[in-house]
This record gives sequence, structure tokens and C-alpha cells, in this order.
Amino acid sequence: MIRAAIKKVVLGKGLGEKEAEAVVGRIIDGKVPASQVGALLTALRMKGESVDEITGAARALKARLYRFQLNNHLLNLDRDDINFEEETILEVSDTGVNGTQIFNVSAATTFVVAGSGRRIARYGNKMSSRFLGTADVLERLGINLDISSSDVERCIEEVGIGLLFSPMQHGPMRSVARTRTELGIRTIFNLINPLANPANASSHMLGVYEAGLTDTIARVIRRLGGKDAVVIFGEETYDELSLCGTTKVSHLKDGDIHTFDIEPEDYGFHRVASEALKGGSVNENAAAVMAILDGEKGPRRDMIVLNAGAALWASGETGDLKAGIGRAAEIIDSGLAKGKLEALIDFTNQCAAYARDVSVFEYDPA
Repeated sequence: MIRAAIKKVVLGKGLGEKEAEAVVGRIIDGKVPASQVGALLTALRMKGESVDEITGAARALKARLYRFQLNNHLLNLDRDDINFEEETILEVSDTGVNGTQIFNVSAATTFVVAGSGRRIARYGNKMSSRFLGTADVLERLGINLDISSSDVERCIEEVGIGLLFSPMQHGPMRSVARTRTELGIRTIFNLINPLANPANASSHMLGVYEAGLTDTIARVIRRLGGKDAVVIFGEETYDELSLCGTTKVSHLKDGDIHTFDIEPEDYGFHRVASEALKGGSVNENAAAVMAILDGEKGPRRDMIVLNAGAALWASGETGDLKAGIGRAAEIIDSGLAKGKLEALIDFTNQCAAYARDVSVFEYDPA
């Protein structure tokens, strides 16, 4: 199976959705030699991953993840007239290790969006980075990430935020961790990890590392059943909306996808050099997040307001990006965003000590 897939992709032919799901499933299960995994991942990247390939791969990963059992305190019949009052769970995510050296935008964005009352479910791999390790920044802010899956579920229900970061050597992705590190390039796994959110989020705001991927990932989200999404590629900032230049946006709404460009000036922001958004060590990035939540003005705050505004728009909290930006600024200024951070710190540090193991990240249908 794997050899046939490699030959097919090398010749520039795409894998079908079911074919990709089966192949990636075997890779995740550790049944494929590392040399063949590396060959397939590289060939896919060189060809360009298709909607079918990404969708199938995402399904393979989702099938092997623990699934949050949300809303189990309700009479949860599968009918919209019963569930219409349920809040949307918004997934705010990036696509893995970002090569730019900007401060941690996604961490601060999480608290701003949660401050609106929208519930956030974040899933990712924990991998230290001197500049951008999201999990490291969250821990430095005082959040305990080593809590059980049931506590993560309670945290979503009670605080409005759920954080589940798997160390690279744990969970389903452990089988490809070493190969991905040795390859040193982004692969299809960078694309499917954010799509495999175990809370089955219906709304998404995702960043991608190439402009040509915004429409592709929006189409994958639609194929996977997502209702609303904003997929972005920003000039010089890659997987965030950019203050440095043009951002390409693909917006999924009501089954339709519209792709367009936006400029910082379109929404009242000043264009800045990437140096103004530069990050640093984990301590420096955590301090930058706290300063913004405490009301510090400047390009970094503007970056958070812009990206949080897009997330609020993606979730349906606001009707357009402009309104989302205004709402994001209000949430920071009112202290609601910092309040969410403080509530998350309090909740997670009251959870019982937990030695995280593989079972937290894997789903056993039996």
C-alpha cells in the first residue's frame, strides 16, 4: 500500500480520500518504516497536498484521538431544535512550528475570544521553541497543562477554554515525531493536526504557511463538516493576519467559500515592520501577552485585536471583521480577557496532579 502510494505521488498523481485515510492511518499506527514515511511526506509536499489527501489524512488522525464528551449533562438529542442554545466551540489554532520570530499571537488571541463568551478548544503538539512555543508560553503564564481529559472537558464547560497539548513523543503523532523533526520541512501533518481538534469544533480560525493553502484548507474544513471558518496567510507573519502587509483570507460561511485580500489600513491599523512584532524567549513572550491584557498599546496589541477580531467573526460572534475588531478591543479594555486567563490559571491549578499518558490523546472506540 505505502509503496504504491509513494509511486503514485512521485508521478504527480493524487491519492483519493479513502486511500489517503488508509495510508496515513497505517503511518500513525507505526506500521510503516521511517524511510517510506519520509519519502511519502516529501513527495506530497513537492506535489502539493490536495483536498482529498488532506481530508483523508485528517480523518485518519481524528479517528485515533480522544474525543471530548461535551454536553453530557444535557438531554442531547440529535435535533437542532433541542441543541440550538448550545454555544459554538471555536477552534483557534496554528499549523505547527512557525518560522517567523514574532511574539505569541495565538495565546493572547485565545483569552480575548474567550472573553466574549465563546468557548475555545485548542489542541496541538507541545514542542519547545525559543521564540514561539505556545504550550511553553501558556505554562509560563501559570496555566497547568498537565490535567486529565475529564478536567479539560470541565474546563471548557466552566471556564470556556480547553487546552490539550500533546508532547511530540506521546499520542498518535509520536510515530512520526522523529521523522518530521529529521525532515525539517512542513508536511501534511502540519495541516491535519489543527483539523483534528478532539472537541469537533464547528467554527475554525486557522493559519497556513503558504498563500495557496487558504482555499484548500477551507474546502477541507467544509468536507469535514465545519460550518464557519476563516483561513489566513499573512505577509511576513504567515499564519496570522498581518500588520506587515497583505493577508490572504478564505472565508467559509453557509457552505460558500470566498477568498480575498485585506490590508492593515483597511481596518484602521498602521502598517509596521516585522521588527515591531518580534518575539523572544518564553519569558519575553509571556510578558508581552500579559502586557497586552493589562492594556498596553502599540503594534502588538493591534496584532491581537486584528486576529481576535477575525476569530470572533469566524465564530459568528460578529457579522464582519470590522465589528470583530471593535469587539476584541472592548474585551481587552474591559478586563474580560485577563479575567479569562486568571480563571484558567485558578481552575487548572486546582486540578489533581496528573501524569499524562498516551491514553489521554488516543481514542479507543471499544
